[in-house]
Amino acid sequence: MSRRLLIALLCTLWLLPAVASASWREVLPDARLVGEGQLRFFGFRIYDARLWSPTSPLRPQTPFALELTYHRAISRDDFVRTSLEEIQRLAGATLDSTQLRQWRVEMQQAFVDVTPGERITGVYLPGQGCRFYVNDRLHHEVKDPLFADAFFAIWLDPRSRDQKLRRNLLGEQ
Repeated sequence: MSRRLLIALLCTLWLLPAVASASWREVLPDARLVGEGQLRFFGFRIYDARLWSPTSPLRPQTPFALELTYHRAISRDDFVRTSLEEIQRLAGATLDSTQLRQWRVEMQQAFVDVTPGERITGVYLPGQGCRFYVNDRLHHEVKDPLFADAFFAIWLDPRSRDQKLRRNLLGEQ
């Protein structure tokens, strides 16, 4: 009996990398391009962004994927710092320090140092949280719907810093 259990365990472990490496497209098989744009800073192209969703225009509480393809090397620490600054700017005083510390930990796990050509895709799952894929491989899942809402607001909130990119992503231009 123990030999069968060992074989079953080994088979399960063998299958785990396939599950963990599943592309974001398996989560949103009906997703189609809603819009796309570029983030530029002082004329330098930082990344190309594409928003995918089963619905266009994007509707509230609809899952979507935000795909960013980088043209510059950026460190994970810079991602985390900038993301937290934008989340705080948009949320104002409604976030407490404990929540921000936890979100910092989640982002440290979700993000990686990127080099030109690499792609990070965040998948928004309403009421559940979000998943982050690096070059189409699942890298980290955050099971916190409040974090998912706050994080994707960086691009999609009406108060987003880059209004042109926001409109392009939403297919409004």
